[in-house]
Parts: sequence; C-alpha cells; structure tokens
Amino acid sequence: MKSFQLLFMALVCTLCSSFIADSEYLTYTLNPKKQNIQLYWKDDKGTILGNFIELKKYVEHKNNTLLFAMNAGMYTKDLAPQGLYIQNFKTLKNIDTSSGSGNFYLKPNGVFYLMKNNDAKVCSTKDFIKNNDIRFATQSGPMLLINGNIHPAFIKGSSNLNIRNGVGILPDNTIVFVMSKTQVNFYDFASYFKKLGCKNALYLDGFVSRVYLPDQNWIQTDGNFGVMIGVTK
Repeated sequence: MKSFQLLFMALVCTLCSSFIADSEYLTYTLNPKKQNIQLYWKDDKGTILGNFIELKKYVEHKNNTLLFAMNAGMYTKDLAPQGLYIQNFKTLKNIDTSSGSGNFYLKPNGVFYLMKNNDAKVCSTKDFIKNNDIRFATQSGPMLLINGNIHPAFIKGSSNLNIRNGVGILPDNTIVFVMSKTQVNFYDFASYFKKLGCKNALYLDGFVSRVYLPDQNWIQTDGNFGVMIGVTK
C-alpha cells in the first residue's frame, strides 16, 4: 500500500497543469516549462483568428490539440491588440504608455509575458523592460496585484460588477488563469489572486471573457477577440 501511495504522489507531482474547482471562479494553473503555451492573433495567412473555434482549427492543422484557451487582453474595434503585443520575438504592436479612459488606462496597467526560457512574468507597464529574450507579450490593464498589494483604485464592496478574467504568477513560476463564473468587482477579483499566492496579477478583460477547457466540460465558443492564450499538446 505504501509503495502505491508513493507512486500516486509521484504521478500527481508530474502534472504540469491543473483545474481548481470553485463555485465562483474557474482557475487553471500550468507550468510553462512543462507545457506549451503561446499567444495567438492571426493565422499564417494574416487572417485574424478571432475565436476559439478558429484557434482550435489552426492548432489542429499543425497536428496539435487545444487543451485550454482564454482571451488575452483588450483590443480595438478591428480586433487588433490594444497596447503591446509580441509574438515569437516580433513586436507587432508597440507598448502604450499614454493616458485615457477605461479599464486599460486605469494605471498602473501592465504586461504579461513569456521569456525564451519559458519564465512567465507579470509587471506594471512602467517596470516593463523590452529585450530580445521576450517570446510573447500582451499588455492590458489594470494591474490587479502589484508586488502583493491590491491596486489602490479598487474599492472593497464596490458595486462595479462584471464577469472578469485575468492572469497571475505564483512564486514558483506557475501561471494562474482565472475567470469569474459570476459578476464580481475588481477588489474581490484581485483578492482571489492574492489568496492563491500571486504577487503580481493582471486584468485581461470583462464581459467578453471566455474560456475553452474541454477536460472540464467548459467550452465557450461564442465571442470575437483580438489576442488569445492557447495551451496545446
């Protein structure tokens, strides 16, 4: 029995991604050094993918299987990324350091990015330093957590409720993707990332938020997006 338990624990420890059951939040974690995660916007012909159905077709055409997908930040009316977008080391949209209205400009906003060595990072826009080792990056806003602190503009008990999704990084480099199953305010959403152990977390979007996670029978194929996150095998 003891040997069986040890074998079971070893198998559990080798898992590179997991789904956390929660009545309020859909939470998907993964180790980017063990699982293939990328950002997607256009196909090889330059056509915007726009939704999970087209993303699924695209990765299957390359003999891959789509395990998880989520919209990866705000976008303009023509489905272009709003702010910085780096794909396969190429900067396709420059970083936006200007001021404006709306959630994107509720500063500090920030950047989620993946390095050449598959380290994952979330940082505020002002702290972002571009270099040639950044393979993927998407800018959004506002930051949810900054060095362990909830964004100063968020109000506990706020009636500003919406479906929300975001991304955070745990101290061991694990990436945490979260979407609320019901409407939630910014303060409570940020608090959930803090509860999970994230030091930095970034808001991705609101009512348009969708997730594709067939292993948990969570398949939302409606909606149009700009950049998407995809995990494949």
